[in-house]
Amino acid sequence: MSLYAAAKAFIAPASRVVWPQRVEGLANVPRQGPVILASNHLALIDPLFIGVACPRPVRFIAKQELFDEGTLPRRLFTRALRAIGQLSVDRRPGESAQEAMNNSLAVLEGGEVFGIFPEGTRSPDGRLYRGQTGLAWLALTTEAPVVPVALTGTERILPRGRKLPSLNRVGMRFGEAVDLSPWKGQAHKARPRREATDAIMGAIAKLSGQEQVPRFAASVKAELEQG
Repeated sequence: MSLYAAAKAFIAPASRVVWPQRVEGLANVPRQGPVILASNHLALIDPLFIGVACPRPVRFIAKQELFDEGTLPRRLFTRALRAIGQLSVDRRPGESAQEAMNNSLAVLEGGEVFGIFPEGTRSPDGRLYRGQTGLAWLALTTEAPVVPVALTGTERILPRGRKLPSLNRVGMRFGEAVDLSPWKGQAHKARPRREATDAIMGAIAKLSGQEQVPRFAASVKAELEQG
């Protein structure tokens, strides 16, 4: 048994006891071949629930800070992340985008499942923000199907200022793959990438019921931090 499977065998039943989960639409996830799971992003714990629900191993990108090996607990955590196939990315300007795209491309070319949060960061207020067009570039370049995913309830588990997680129900809905055929072969063009990304975000919003905001979450967060 792989470390991923062993970890899931332990974590999945435990998480379902602590956070009862309602999962819909798993039949929409292809059982083989490359696939992109594009989800809204409400909490740091979101990848856990998608990984628990999905019948196939899911690869996510983890920020490089999580791979810091300065202390013993950090070293153990780092090895666990690498063992289950999570990818680190340098988030410094000019570094993160290209590294993330290269790593993501390799996952899909290997026929695996790649999980991505197209908003690029957690929603600051529960609404659904504009998606980053790297998602469309990946989908149009690899022709991997994009399955929209909607999470609900995860933002209440560990909100800002809370040290211990609370007990809440979690919902997950996996939708039908988004039809990107109108933009096939146009991964190199900015407008088709934007239109395809918007189509995917629209599918996520339909599943989640979130209000869509025509702005990037990162810029809104920056404004809030500045007062």
